[in-house]
Amino acid sequence: MAFSDFLKEIEGNRAEGEIVKSMLYGLVAASLTFAILYFLRFRYIESFMPKYGLYIGLICLSYVLLLPMTRHVRAYGDFQCMTGMMIGMTSGMVSSFLVGFYIGATNGLFIGGLSGMIVGGALGIYLGRCCGIMGIMEGIMAAFMGGWMGAMTSVMLLNDHIKAASVIVLLVNAIIALLLHYMIYNEKREFQREGTEDYSVQLFVIVILIALSSWIMVYGPRSFLFG
Repeated sequence: MAFSDFLKEIEGNRAEGEIVKSMLYGLVAASLTFAILYFLRFRYIESFMPKYGLYIGLICLSYVLLLPMTRHVRAYGDFQCMTGMMIGMTSGMVSSFLVGFYIGATNGLFIGGLSGMIVGGALGIYLGRCCGIMGIMEGIMAAFMGGWMGAMTSVMLLNDHIKAASVIVLLVNAIIALLLHYMIYNEKREFQREGTEDYSVQLFVIVILIALSSWIMVYGPRSFLFG
C-alpha cells in the first residue's frame, strides 16, 4: 500500500480524514490554554519566556501531536496482536520521551522522568489495550524507558545546544507519529470504523495536560542544577 494513498485518505471521509482536523482543534485549544495561563500568571514571572517559553510551547505541540492517536485507534477498535503491540510501544515511547525531555529541561531528571513515565504509561496502556495484555505491557515498558531516557537526554544537553535539540526531538517524534497513523491505516484500510465520538474529550485532555505540565515546569520541584 503506497504512502500516497494514505495521504489521500487524510483528505477523505474515513477516520484518517479526521487526523488533521483533530490536530487543528487541539492547536486552538492549546494556544488558548497557554494564552490564558500566561496573562493570568506567567507574565508576572521574571524572564518567563527565556526560561520556559520554548519548552512549554513545544510540550503543547507534543500533546497536539499525540492526542489524535487516541482518536484514530478508537475509531477501529481491536487490532491484531503485533499491530496492537506496536501501537502500545510507539505511543508509550513517543509520549513519555517528549514529556520527559521537556520537563527534564526545566526541572531536572527526577521530575522529568517521573512525569514522562506517568503520561506515557497512561497513553501506552490506553492505546495498547486494543490487542489485550501484550499491548498494555508494551505500553508500560516503553513509557518506563522513554520517560527517563527523555529526561536524561535533556539534562545531558543543558550546556550543549538544548534548544536546537528540543526542536529536533519534536520533529523526529512527529515523523514517528505520522508513520504510526500510516500503519493503522495500512492495517484497517479494508475495514469500516467501529466508533465515532466528538472532540470534546480530546480537547479537555489537552487543556488539563497543558495546565498540569506548565504548573510543574514553572512551580514544581526542580534539581539543584537549576538553582
